[in-house]
Amino acid sequence: MVMVNEVDSTPIIDVVSVGVNGKRVTEIPKDTGIKDFIKSILLSDPDSTNEPFFVLDLGLVKSLMDKWTQNLPFIRPFYAVKCNPDPWLVAYMASLGANFDCASQAEIELVISLGVSPDRIIFANPCKPKSHIRYAAEVGVGITTFDSIYEVEKIKTCFPGCQLLIRVKAPDDASSSMYPLGAKYGALPNEVEPLLKAAQSVGLEVVGVSFHVGSGATDCTRTYNSAISAARDVFDTADKLGLPKMRILNIGGGFTPGPIFDDAAEAVKFGIQTYFHDRMTGLEIVAEPGRYFVESAFTLAASVIGKRVRGELREYYINDGVYGSLNCIINDRYADVTIEPLIIMALESDPDNSTHGSTVFGPTLDAQDTVAKDYQLPEMEIGDCLVFPNRGAYSSALASNFNGFKAFGISTHLVYSKRC
Repeated sequence: MVMVNEVDSTPIIDVVSVGVNGKRVTEIPKDTGIKDFIKSILLSDPDSTNEPFFVLDLGLVKSLMDKWTQNLPFIRPFYAVKCNPDPWLVAYMASLGANFDCASQAEIELVISLGVSPDRIIFANPCKPKSHIRYAAEVGVGITTFDSIYEVEKIKTCFPGCQLLIRVKAPDDASSSMYPLGAKYGALPNEVEPLLKAAQSVGLEVVGVSFHVGSGATDCTRTYNSAISAARDVFDTADKLGLPKMRILNIGGGFTPGPIFDDAAEAVKFGIQTYFHDRMTGLEIVAEPGRYFVESAFTLAASVIGKRVRGELREYYINDGVYGSLNCIINDRYADVTIEPLIIMALESDPDNSTHGSTVFGPTLDAQDTVAKDYQLPEMEIGDCLVFPNRGAYSSALASNFNGFKAFGISTHLVYSKRC
């Protein structure tokens, strides 16, 4: 298979020495370092138990970027900022050579504020407010997606020099993905030709095709095969209409870390080889991964701020909950939340390692703010900590400050774990 558009190699930066945008990075061991690091923070600063915080492992982010480059060297990643807009993460991703998928003016502002050139951004929202389109024009973000004639009209009015990616619906997203997007976004096959003609009639250049198979695809081979086939049909339709030769294939997001990424990567390579083998010269292939880079890289630390004992039942109140970074408990039916206790206040360890059935509540006055029921935990005290691994994807991004409890914009500590 011909490999094109390889991810740019970037100098290796010693972030432990220089930090990220002036923020300190602490080197830790790979396996046990996160919990020890959290404990050191809580013991060194008594006020640290007042607010929850994240720990971002930049070493894991780097290893995930390395794996992406090894498995999909011809596909340039545009990190989906909506998944987690943490500025330290975005700055580090930029230093690794990633580009960015932004869905709004605020996301574009964030990325540009960190020194990223606008030509490294795709405005990947098929339906944008006019003011956001005008802002993209002002700062030079020159590629965006569309899937309706009305969007063509808005772009022509607000940014006539913009280049377009026509977003099409992935044919099998509803049947094979945990989080399908096709019900909201993506042109249907019979809509493609009229949309291409509409863009052509107003002088807007359609430079490529975009799709998104949804997250958590259960049949990667079938899902990507049908989506890439549909994208090739659009390329052929554009040729038939006499449009300028398309040059970008955007395969969207939906990637997750772990073994399923290997399956997805193989499915993508097979689909591209099958349907684009004769168009590889000059073709730019990009993707919009989000969850893949951040899900496992962030760990949430929430302190116990209250306790109640009712017989054998233990009830704990913590300083984060379902209206904050743990919103997945009510928003995500596929969420699998793991809780790891971190004892800070005990004077001596329990030799029996006994546990109790426990309920964990969030801090707000809503009874729905319940993090876990009948969860086995050791005896804990106010000031101890519950650690939640794998909380990087759509956690802080969807948090609110309901009841005045700070959840959006809580602090992030940076660490770098050695991966070998």
